[in-house]
Amino acid sequence: MPKRRLSTQFLVLGLALLGLALVSIASTMWVTRKLDGGAAAVNEAGRLRMQAWRLLSAELAQHDLQARAVLVQEFEHSLDLLRRGDPQRPLLVPWNAATRAKFEALQTSWLQLRPVLSGAYGPALGHGQLVTEVDAFVDEVDLLVLAIERVLVRFGALLTLFQFVMMALAVAGAILALYMGHLYVAFPVRRLIEAQNRVQAGEFGARIPPEAHDEFNQLAAGFNHMTQTLGELYQGLERRVENKTRDLRAERERLRVLYEVSSFLIDARSMDEITRGFAQRVRAFSQADGLALRWTDPANQRYLMLGSEALPPELVEGEHCIEAGACACGQLPEQARTRVIPIVSATDARLGNCAKAGFVSLITVPIRVQERLLGEIDLFFRHPATLTEADRALYEALASQLAAALEHLRNTALLREAAVSEERTLLARELHDSIAQSLAFLKIQVTLLRQALQRADTQLVQQALEEIDAGVRESTSDVRELLVHFRTRTNSDDMAQALRATLSKFEHQSGIKTELELQGQAIELPSDVQLQVLHVLQEALSNVRKHAHANRVWLSVERGPVWRFKVRDDGCGFEPKPPAADDTHVGLHIMRERAERIGARVQIESRPAHGTEVCLELPTATQSNAA
Repeated sequence: MPKRRLSTQFLVLGLALLGLALVSIASTMWVTRKLDGGAAAVNEAGRLRMQAWRLLSAELAQHDLQARAVLVQEFEHSLDLLRRGDPQRPLLVPWNAATRAKFEALQTSWLQLRPVLSGAYGPALGHGQLVTEVDAFVDEVDLLVLAIERVLVRFGALLTLFQFVMMALAVAGAILALYMGHLYVAFPVRRLIEAQNRVQAGEFGARIPPEAHDEFNQLAAGFNHMTQTLGELYQGLERRVENKTRDLRAERERLRVLYEVSSFLIDARSMDEITRGFAQRVRAFSQADGLALRWTDPANQRYLMLGSEALPPELVEGEHCIEAGACACGQLPEQARTRVIPIVSATDARLGNCAKAGFVSLITVPIRVQERLLGEIDLFFRHPATLTEADRALYEALASQLAAALEHLRNTALLREAAVSEERTLLARELHDSIAQSLAFLKIQVTLLRQALQRADTQLVQQALEEIDAGVRESTSDVRELLVHFRTRTNSDDMAQALRATLSKFEHQSGIKTELELQGQAIELPSDVQLQVLHVLQEALSNVRKHAHANRVWLSVERGPVWRFKVRDDGCGFEPKPPAADDTHVGLHIMRERAERIGARVQIESRPAHGTEVCLELPTATQSNAA
């Protein structure tokens, strides 16, 4: 079927209506012109009556010939207008057989009456007869007018008919336009709106059936294509949203596992707790049928079974220690990577134990710290396993967390061992410089006592016994001081209380009076810094007890951005000397070591017979770093 454009249809309709309207208007104008011309002809014929009576009056009054000639000329001019018409008025006689016969009769009567009225032959007729002739002529004019009017009546009826037809055409055109507008515009638009509402309601299968070959058919085809595309896009979007939601759900699960395992590793305190809890959580997340944690030796030649979960006992026992590269589980350092290993044959030496246990595939994840291979995680499956990039990243992150936790556990143990070793070194030094020297002195006194007894020298025996008694008391005091010194702890953040307790113990042990002076205000020192400060002050007080022979000790504390602790005595004093390289005495050496541990400085000022002052200065930066 040929395509009919809607615009073409409306154009044809419009042109048809326009043609009918133009024909009606032209016909109406033609009839109106006829009526106007006929009316002017009737008017002009009426002038003929008037002019005939004027000529009669001029004849009866015997006007001069020139005046009557003018009237005759006007009369003939009117006849000529009726004969030819005048388009300027307009003036046009509606000629037909009747009007033409009446006009010809009128012309004949005029030709007979003209000589009489123009005076060309003199008064040939009497007045009465002349009036009768003129009256007969006027009757001829009336007959012509009547004939014209009859024609005009028919033209008037025709004009009314044309107007009625025009009105009917206008009504029919309006009805036709409304019908075509409804049929070709409103109805397709309504169908389009209904289909659009269905699409808005989510019904992407809505379609507009083609019913015509016009622009709306093209619009319907475009709408159908659009809804089909939207449906496909919506379905594709739903699939993408579903896939994205599934990915986000999986990613959230991976983050949950990573967070849970990280929290567990932070709180775990032993290697057994770490390996057992890690294996349980990773196996539960991965839905593996078994899991093994293997740790390698420093040379990466062997792998030891550090922990396992849901593995057969014979597999755990048979692979407790394996050579690197001898089994699929123990990867060589240069080949170690996260991958899936299919278990395809029970006769393969590298896969035999796994195949015998019923496992089908294996995921192995190396455990590294700074590119150093520490071990691997082996996940066993009784079905073919897959490994996505997201799973690979999660397994490697979990392996890194495990490595960090075990390294932290090892470093913590090393720190504890170093701390114990350091305390033992300090204790050995103090024992060497105090009790060991006292025991050496007692050994010498015992030797002298034995010699005095052999010589029976009572005075030397008594003197040796007194020296031994003094040495024993000194050793006892040193031991008691060491016990108090190494049991010192800070149970509160109140530094002033700790200092008062230290001075109180010193007075009780030495009998030397003490005085505490506190100045300024500041934030309390951290507990570990307080402990080291108390050790330095105790060492300074111990030196006062051993060497100063003092009667009074003053301890002043300046609290502020910089803390200063000064221990001053009224003892004998000494001449300060630079410390020797082979100096093994505790004294100032131990104080300086403890001060360096917290970033502090120790200064000593002393003069013979003027006492000694030991100053410990703690910078602000050290306090902040310690905090």
